[in-house]
Amino acid sequence: MSDAMMNMWISFFALALMFISAGAAIFSREKLRGVIQKIVLAFSFICLLVSGLIVFLIVIGGPTATL
Repeated sequence: MSDAMMNMWISFFALALMFISAGAAIFSREKLRGVIQKIVLAFSFICLLVSGLIVFLIVIGGPTATL
């Protein structure tokens, strides 16, 4: 698999983590209370941080060479 395709799949994974983060945060705020709410919000925040780091690394990596 080429570097460009690998970067595409990694960025899709980061996008999925962003959706999971948003969904977990909304679910936690609307439906949960107490310690469980805090745990789910922490999970959401970690997903957002990881996805942001992945996107940052992909963008900083710059364009990939085409053959």
